[in-house]
Amino acid sequence: MNKAQLIEAIAKEADLSKIQAGKALEAFMKAASKSKKEPVQLVGFGTFKYIKRKARKGVNPSTGEKIKIPAKTVFQFKASKNPKY
Repeated sequence: MNKAQLIEAIAKEADLSKIQAGKALEAFMKAASKSKKEPVQLVGFGTFKYIKRKARKGVNPSTGEKIKIPAKTVFQFKASKNPKY
């Protein structure tokens, strides 16, 4: 499911226009991504949180050259064990 399909599904389920559903989805994504220190927990669905990945070594697949992959912070979603929806 892509973003447009998700907006359409939200609009249908919540009886909203696609514009309203799109604004609601954008607001959720913005609020979730601003919560860098605290995870966003949706009970029965899952948790969104930032994690730090360590620097590591890798290989360029086209040249075989060894490269350094820098440390970075990424946004992660972990689903609940027993989703209710």
